[in-house]
Amino acid sequence: MKYSIYKLEFQTGVHLGMGMLNESEYTFRADQLFSALYIEALKLKCEKEFYDCVKRGKLLFSDAFPYLGKTYMIPKPMLYVEPKVRGISDQKKLFKKMKFISIEQIEEFLNGTMNLSEDPMKNYGEYIQQSMANVRREEETEPYRVGTFYFSKDNGLYVIVSYESDTERMLAEDLLEALAYTGIGGKKSVGLGKFKLLKGKMSECLLEHLNSNSKKKLLLSVALPRDDELDRVLKSSSYQLEKRSGFVASSAYADEWRKKKDLYVFASGSCFVELFEGDIYDVSDGGKHPVYRYAKPLFMGV
Repeated sequence: MKYSIYKLEFQTGVHLGMGMLNESEYTFRADQLFSALYIEALKLKCEKEFYDCVKRGKLLFSDAFPYLGKTYMIPKPMLYVEPKVRGISDQKKLFKKMKFISIEQIEEFLNGTMNLSEDPMKNYGEYIQQSMANVRREEETEPYRVGTFYFSKDNGLYVIVSYESDTERMLAEDLLEALAYTGIGGKKSVGLGKFKLLKGKMSECLLEHLNSNSKKKLLLSVALPRDDELDRVLKSSSYQLEKRSGFVASSAYADEWRKKKDLYVFASGSCFVELFEGDIYDVSDGGKHPVYRYAKPLFMGV
């Protein structure tokens, strides 16, 4: 497989769901990206080609991770590492709180020599609550708050795309370009979630780890093994489960809004010795068409 990096340089704030309208995350998962790209594929009438490429593992996506200037961040591996130098308590607290480390720090993390003076995400962006209003005819205006994250200058999100050939790469680029105009996340109708798509320069360190044959593998996307893979995969693994849910964004699915079936997946940052293929799962629940949840893994060696 080959790899490319795509940077999402946001032109607006983003509302990335946490289950509450007045809250927002600053990253999104690979299943959210797949769903958004699938909707774009429907518009371009290439949804079958897109689905088949992903289902067969010829096109895969990471979660969206932060970049700060030219520095790519990756999820902190869920591994216990014995520190070589006993740091002060503030550093220990900061290290425990961290969700991401830079790819250049991965070796220091693994050998226990990583040293922190301050949170690298400190100046990443700003979270605010925006006031908005529902205006309806002959009814009182209803104000509400929307949690919105604004990225600082030169900061944003990036996605790793793994592809078998230029055919899959070009398909992914076309869909990502279309998504840039539509936007990602909630409240797109009021202008949130719009971004400029940039082809990122692949870090040599990152590429080395993506192609590594090391014993331990770091998961870079939400993923779930098939039933026939699960028992084997759980051996010698360290992981965190994440509940994925939400509503179906399709008027053709049902006359009223309906929830998707919940699916528990491994979170990015989980570590495994045994690799797995995962799948695209149907999480529909009584509607008129399937609803797909992406849960295929993208790994890097650690």
